[in-house]
Amino acid sequence: MKIAVVVPMLNEREALPALLEHLLMLKRQCADILLVDGGSLDGSAAFARALGFPVLDCVRGRARQMNAGAQATASDALLFLHADTRLPVQGLEQVQAALAEGAVWGRFDVHIEGRSPWLRLVALLMNLRSHWSGIATGDQAIFVRRAAFDAVGGFPDQPLMEDIELSKRLKRLAKPTCLRGPAVTSGRRWETRGVWRTIVLMWRLRWAYWLGASAEALAERYR
Repeated sequence: MKIAVVVPMLNEREALPALLEHLLMLKRQCADILLVDGGSLDGSAAFARALGFPVLDCVRGRARQMNAGAQATASDALLFLHADTRLPVQGLEQVQAALAEGAVWGRFDVHIEGRSPWLRLVALLMNLRSHWSGIATGDQAIFVRRAAFDAVGGFPDQPLMEDIELSKRLKRLAKPTCLRGPAVTSGRRWETRGVWRTIVLMWRLRWAYWLGASAEALAERYR
């Protein structure tokens, strides 16, 4: 089953060399690669194109960018990879095996890379929460069969919690397959804002979302 790896990006020039090296490895494993740029001002798109990577220009917004990337490829399955997340070396093989066994969608356990020792606890809680709830976050490299992605209408056009909403919709079709991996993601978001401050903020935002707050209002609070 052909897998397309869709990567939304915005002003990722500094991180691009490492990202593109990782994507080249995935390309050698026969994945289709598509970067979707949301209007970067730092030359990200030009840099990636100069190294031979396909880049799709799109209106800014992670959900919109990932939907545009999905529409631009004809692959049988989609894997959405954040620009600061890396799959394990055999990650694509794990996804292929899961799909061959009938998985409709799924995600990886995650390891958060960074200086703070608390990031291990954050990753553990994320993985436990995801196992318990069946909800995946973008940091966990969500993968899905194209037919299922199309059936639920793709990512909702909203500025935050698009991964949670997609998970809720996909859960109506099937339970997620949880791959141990782990995928490795950067801890810069937590370390920049403060680990515990970020934990509390994200839990408050998720709780408000479950209670019916709009994604637009929550995005303002997040910013």
